Amino acid sequence: PSEFIQTGVSAIDGLNTLVRGQKLPIFSGSGLPHAQLAAQIARQAKVLGTESKFAVVFAAVGITFEEADFFVSDFRRTGAIDRTVLFMNLANDPAIERISTPRMALTAAEYLAFDMGMQVLVIITDITNYAEALREVSAARKEVPGRRGYPGYLYTDLATMYERAGRKLDSDGSITMIPILSMPEDDKTHPIPDLTGYITEGQIILSRELYRKGLRPPIDVLPSLSRLKDKGIGKGKTRDDHAGTMNQLFAAYARGKDAKELMTILGEAALTDIDKLYAKFADEFETRYVSQGYETDRTIEETLNLGWELLAILPKNELKRIKEEHIELYYQEADSADNAAVVEQ
Repeated sequence: PSEFIQTGVSAIDGLNTLVRGQKLPIFSGSGLPHAQLAAQIARQAKVLGTESKFAVVFAAVGITFEEADFFVSDFRRTGAIDRTVLFMNLANDPAIERISTPRMALTAAEYLAFDMGMQVLVIITDITNYAEALREVSAARKEVPGRRGYPGYLYTDLATMYERAGRKLDSDGSITMIPILSMPEDDKTHPIPDLTGYITEGQIILSRELYRKGLRPPIDVLPSLSRLKDKGIGKGKTRDDHAGTMNQLFAAYARGKDAKELMTILGEAALTDIDKLYAKFADEFETRYVSQGYETDRTIEETLNLGWELLAILPKNELKRIKEEHIELYYQEADSADNAAVVEQ
């Protein structure tokens, strides 16, 4: 995998890049807006330069009538239905249908990718409902239960789905997968997210704290990870400054969050001048970079340029993870009066 897939979501494209042929799950929780994020990605995703041969296979597993109506109406309203193969399994449908729905979707994806040579993005929501159905069938067959009552072959079963993503040597097509799962009680150690993490190449984590703060989508970028992101960025793929900008944004946001925690405990007077700038950066990063709404489709150029706008809050000598040539080319110093005002407050 080496080709960049643009989702239009800055927190994914800029910091946890999705690569063609990758398996990148979204770890959500009950009540978090993973359905809206799934619809946004399905609507906006593209492999740059191959838009005409791009398709989305969307499998909704064990969803409510309300969610089903949302997906269908959203795809019709935006025109995404024209390039989407849609599989719907409702919560009141039989459990055995819930188990077969993702595999039917992946079979359709394999036909489009490897027979028709298309670039296919498969989105499956919600894997937790799939695993619950698997547990129900396993219990009915009186099989020996494993962790939390799930069958002992849950890992193998999930792997037989996830590993159908990828590319073939004799085909130009590819299958990229975004499985979405809601973690029971937001527990990352629950068997479903735990086993999914072993099989897939990273995770995008939705944060309840950011959701309460009004950020949409509430993607927590620090614990999120795309293990293949380095293969899909750089000159000829996104832009030559992408890697350095990404690393600097991660580092600055982490330090900004530390500064804000210190400010909460000891008060703003305890912060140094530079820590006040980092705290300002963290706030701006969350409200402008992470939070973009569900209708905004940002190009990778817009995402990278926004990153530079935010890094301009910091002095140039703080950008230690970016090459000097990229700083000279892209860095535009923020209004020093604004930063001085932050320091004085």
